[in-house]
Amino acid sequence: MTAQTMTTPLRGPETGGNARDWKVIALIGLLHGGSHFYQLVLPSLYLSLNRDFGYSFAELGFLATVFFVVSGFGQASSGFVVDQLGARPVLRFGLACMVVSALLISVANAYWVFVLAALIGGAGNSVFHPVDFSIINQNVSQRRLGHAFSIHGVSGNLGWALTPVFITFFIVQTGSWRFAAAAAAVVLFCLFLSTFIGASLLATPVAQNDVQAQERSRAARPGLGAKLRMLLKNPALWGAFLFFAFTSGAMSSVQNFTIPILGSLYDVGKEWASSALSLYMLSAGAGLLLGGFLAGSTDRTERIVAGSLATSGLVFIALAMGVLPPGLAIAGLCVAGFLSGMAGPSRDMLVRRVTPKGALGSVYGLVYSGMDVGSALGPVLYGFMLDHQTVRGPWLVSGVALFGAVLAAFWVAWCAQRQENQRVVAEPGSA
Repeated sequence: MTAQTMTTPLRGPETGGNARDWKVIALIGLLHGGSHFYQLVLPSLYLSLNRDFGYSFAELGFLATVFFVVSGFGQASSGFVVDQLGARPVLRFGLACMVVSALLISVANAYWVFVLAALIGGAGNSVFHPVDFSIINQNVSQRRLGHAFSIHGVSGNLGWALTPVFITFFIVQTGSWRFAAAAAAVVLFCLFLSTFIGASLLATPVAQNDVQAQERSRAARPGLGAKLRMLLKNPALWGAFLFFAFTSGAMSSVQNFTIPILGSLYDVGKEWASSALSLYMLSAGAGLLLGGFLAGSTDRTERIVAGSLATSGLVFIALAMGVLPPGLAIAGLCVAGFLSGMAGPSRDMLVRRVTPKGALGSVYGLVYSGMDVGSALGPVLYGFMLDHQTVRGPWLVSGVALFGAVLAAFWVAWCAQRQENQRVVAEPGSA
């Protein structure tokens, strides 16, 4: 995914018409939601696995760490694979890995099997952002890209929101967490089949060109080593990487341990706590929708990011300290989710400002890998805290991490302004 393919759709605005644009957007949204759905399958089973196998929360958190470590390494490199093979086969590989992973969970009877399932699932999860953005940018008309990105983000939150309710429903109805995991595998297999039914909507134009055009395209791309050196020298991208690491680390406390934390701090039952996790994700999706309008209202998007995340961090700290009455705990969690979601579109606009020309595709993979780093480190730390009865710790750390993300956002904004000033100075001389 080079900058040319990321910023300029390869099919014209009128090619295929409005209907095809929306079909692409809907299918990618559905598949992206499926990837997020799977991310919470294991965390939604933690209490069941703790009861049946006696695994500590640190051991359970380590499974999420394995998942996201593999995903992070894979995401940083999968954009280059998409450029070479096209998005469609890479997408199918990712979904197939998730199906296999869910089936392994459903039959696992030893810890190493769960670790293996996390490894395979992480490999599958790694492909989605590079694949999705490649397909969207090359198959959706320029005037509808904003809608595509908005729906892409919201669909991910809806996938997260569905998982706890889905898993809890099957556990309650069947009395078996294994049946719940198998049911998740069936859902993912249906999504895998949809990539064949809607194959024409997922084809990237690079794969449709003749051999000579492909060779010219490859020759025009900078080498992997040169591109990596260019990116690693850019301090703004390190700031963006840290931003994603902080925000995902904060969110991982909600994704992985909301159910036991609400039970311990506020005496909320398992079913209500599962619903609270789903409501958090739905609230974050609503925040994304509002954030899309706010992001277009100002060039200083870092202010929106800072205000939203700082307030969300304060809510997490208040929840951890028990400042809110028990009856408002779930409502407070929803407020925190809404504010975090509202920062999303402004965050993406901010990262876009500091992306070097010719490296937008690689940036998506490298910067988003920061999200996997935070998601990998958080669960082990939070699980250790819960094992040692530090129940308030995860949400306190999450609140502090969001303030770290605010500082990273201002750093990225400062770098963006500095780069823009340098371009203004250089333009007269280059003329």
